Amino acid sequence: MTLQLPPLGMGTAAIGNLYRAMPDAEAHAAVRAALDAGIRYFDTAPHYGFGLAEERLGAVIEGRDDVIVSTKVGRLLVPTEATGERHGFVDARPFEPVFDYSHDAVLRSHEESLRRLRRDRVDILLAHDIGHLTHGDRHQAVLAQFLDGGYHAMRRLRDEGAVDAIGIGVNEVAICLDLVERVELDMILLAGRHTLLDRSAEALLPLCEVKGVRVIVGGPYNSGILARPLAEATNLHYDYAAPPSAMVAKVRAIEAEAGRFGVSLPVAALHFPLRHPAVASVIPGMANAAEVADNVARLATPVPEATWAAIDGLSVDPAL
Repeated sequence: MTLQLPPLGMGTAAIGNLYRAMPDAEAHAAVRAALDAGIRYFDTAPHYGFGLAEERLGAVIEGRDDVIVSTKVGRLLVPTEATGERHGFVDARPFEPVFDYSHDAVLRSHEESLRRLRRDRVDILLAHDIGHLTHGDRHQAVLAQFLDGGYHAMRRLRDEGAVDAIGIGVNEVAICLDLVERVELDMILLAGRHTLLDRSAEALLPLCEVKGVRVIVGGPYNSGILARPLAEATNLHYDYAAPPSAMVAKVRAIEAEAGRFGVSLPVAALHFPLRHPAVASVIPGMANAAEVADNVARLATPVPEATWAAIDGLSVDPAL
C-alpha cells in the first residue's frame, strides 16, 4: 500500500449535525477553511447525520483530486419519518441507520457514499463500529456476517482498485486485537483509545507496527475534555459523558505538568498520538474555521521531549 496520510486530518461528524444543527453554509465553510489551511485528509461516514456529512463534504471537495477521503460501511440508510435528535444527530436527513455487514450491503453502502460525496472513488473504506462495545450480545453474529461477507466485499473493492486501503473504524481495542490477527487490514481508525487520558491501545500499536497496519487516531481530545485549557472549558465531556471528579483531577495534573514546559493541554493532546510510529494521522473533529485554525496551530507548536516524561505517569485508567 502506497497511500500516505498527512499527520493532521479532519473528522466530519460535527458537520453532520452531531449534538447541534448547523446550516449548510456553516458546514461548507468549515471544510473550505480546512482546505485553505492545507488539510487534505477528511474522514466521514454514512452514519454522520445519516448522509448529511458526506453530502456537505462532497459539495465542497467535488472535482478535487488532491484530497484523501475515508468513509465507512456497516450501516445502510433506510427512509424514516422520525424527527428530532437521533443517535446524537440533530435535524439530520430523514433516514435511519440499520446495521448490515453483509457482502451486498457493503457494496451498496460504498456506491451510495460515492453518490453523496460526488466522487468516482474514495481512498479508504472502513467497517464502522464492529465489535462488542456496539453490538453486545449480537457481536459474534455480526462478526460472522462481516467475516463471511462484508470483509470479502471490501477486499474485492481494494483488489479491483476501487479503493486504496481497507480497515475498520471503531472505539474499542478488543476488536482491533482480534481482527488484526485474523484478516488482512491496511488501516485501523481508533477513536479515543490512544490519548493522554486513555492508553488502552498500548498493546495494539506494536502489533500494528509489526504487521504494517497504519493507525488513524480519532477523538484525541476525548470528547472535549482536552480541547481547551481547563480554565476556559465549560460543560466538560469525557468519552461522550460527564467526567467523574477523579478524571478532572488527573487532567488538571497533566495540564500542570505540561505547563511547566510551556505546553498547553490541547497541544499536548494533539501531539500525543503521533509519537508512536504506527500512527499515521490524527483526526480531531472540526466544526468551524476557528477550530481548524486552532488544530493547525497546535500541530505546528513544538513540544519539548521532556514534557512526555513528565506527564506519561499521569495517564488515566479508562475504568475511572
